[in-house]
Amino acid sequence: MLFATLGFATFSCSQKLDAGGINLENWKADRDGCNGLRLQDLDELEKVKNNFLGASNQALIKTFGRPDRVELVDKSQSFFFYFLEPSSDCEGVENEKEPLKVLFRMNAISKVSEVTITDLNP
Repeated sequence: MLFATLGFATFSCSQKLDAGGINLENWKADRDGCNGLRLQDLDELEKVKNNFLGASNQALIKTFGRPDRVELVDKSQSFFFYFLEPSSDCEGVENEKEPLKVLFRMNAISKVSEVTITDLNP
């Protein structure tokens, strides 16, 4: 019982991550990358992306807000998508190519195992 309580307390008390110079207010206000605000922080994101390795999914959500999309690949991994360029979910946007996005690969214990900035899908 004690271990369950400690585990829950640790999981529920995830801290925000150090995102360097990324403007997190703009990031959270730019759902699906519709306003192009996230793209302004691309250089900074490339510098600090490896700092997020090993972070929990809850810490990511506290830092960057709810992901634009979550994709479950199998029982052992999932991806959090945050669009940097406008996605097809933005009003009036019809993409001829996949938009640029940051993908956080989450392992079976919901920790970041890879961070990729790409226009490809997993």
